[in-house]
Amino acid sequence: MKLSRHTRIAAAVAGAASIALLASACSTGGGDEGSTGDEPVTLTVTTFGTFGYEDLYEEYMEENPNVTIEATNIDTGGNARTDAFTKIAAGSGLSDIVAIEEGWLGAIMDVSDTFVDLRDYGIEDRKGDWVDWKYEQATDADGRVIGYGTDIGPTGICYNGPAFAAAGLPTDREEVAALLEGDWEHYFEVGKQYVDTTGKAWFDQPGFVWNSIVNQMPEGYYTADGELNVEDNAELKANFDLLASAIGNGLSAQQAQWDWNGGKSFVDGTFATAVCPGWMLGVVQGSAEAGGADPSTGWDFADVFPGGPGNWGGAWLSIPETSEHKEEAAKLADWLTQPEQQVKQSAAAGNFPSTVEAQETLASEAKPNEFFNDAPTGAILAARAEGVVAQFKGADDSVIQENVFGPPLQALDRGEVDATIAWDQAIELLHELVG
Repeated sequence: MKLSRHTRIAAAVAGAASIALLASACSTGGGDEGSTGDEPVTLTVTTFGTFGYEDLYEEYMEENPNVTIEATNIDTGGNARTDAFTKIAAGSGLSDIVAIEEGWLGAIMDVSDTFVDLRDYGIEDRKGDWVDWKYEQATDADGRVIGYGTDIGPTGICYNGPAFAAAGLPTDREEVAALLEGDWEHYFEVGKQYVDTTGKAWFDQPGFVWNSIVNQMPEGYYTADGELNVEDNAELKANFDLLASAIGNGLSAQQAQWDWNGGKSFVDGTFATAVCPGWMLGVVQGSAEAGGADPSTGWDFADVFPGGPGNWGGAWLSIPETSEHKEEAAKLADWLTQPEQQVKQSAAAGNFPSTVEAQETLASEAKPNEFFNDAPTGAILAARAEGVVAQFKGADDSVIQENVFGPPLQALDRGEVDATIAWDQAIELLHELVG
């Protein structure tokens, strides 16, 4: 049975509400009446996490004196999902430009007619700018393109050099890459050696590790044709058990996601490694600095990832049909995602561009990142992006990640349940939340 559009929006809102409470500070669409050309226009933009757009907004307004940008940034992608779908259900309130995250793009595609077909604003002329799968991800079943690609999420390993030295492990990033080369089982084996030597944890918490493992599978929570792929997925269950074993061996520092004890855990040696897609570099740096870290704290970034290439995250800029300034919004979104601006965004936020030209620029410039021990993070991410193909994400992918597997993994991390019970809890939540 095909669901009505109203039913599909209602279902998406219900899923969003189960992820997080609606962020209180949200911008509203509208503003001035539809102005074009040199007439004054106010454009509202809603992003999330660490986008690195602040200086770019100022640059655009300086180049376009008639444009005023009012920006809102929501703390996490989950809260941004709630915000977007609540406003879609209400039929109003969306900003002129809305950032959409990879994990809930599938749900957005169920209501893609809520957003402008960017082919009407010339995006087809830029199709070759992006890696091909990035452009295709934002194309709905009717061929409508609803998003300008911002970043993608090739992944490497963040590690703390002094912590490695204390355990007698190499600290040079090339030697660390050689040490960790291999599958997830090998990564956990090295971690067990580290824990046995130091008595401290190897990684921060299992949620991010689990997401990274799932993203590397040819098919994750959904098959490529959109069918749920969890309950009888033997590979998924085996990976869950592998992670559960690592938790049982003391490899997890039991950190709260996105908090890290106010960033202090990056300073005091609570854990030695973290999974780091490109956009996470800015998150790690910001949190660590909030906890008192500086470059001397010793965090670094290695060109290696357990299991090989993987993509975690990425976003698009979309324009709702409710915007009163579609043409001006399209100009701004197009400008923000041009290769030149993506290079600047990467410098500001540490994320990795989705346009080929910007990727090539970062790979060739290899600028040192002061916080990460002068690591050439852009060049490393360019290397990590080789061979990456984004996994198909179904409508409830982010719900499954955060609300189906999140609570059981947290209970497992706290030692309240074993792997079998945790998996069974996840399946029960799957039935309750997804069906």
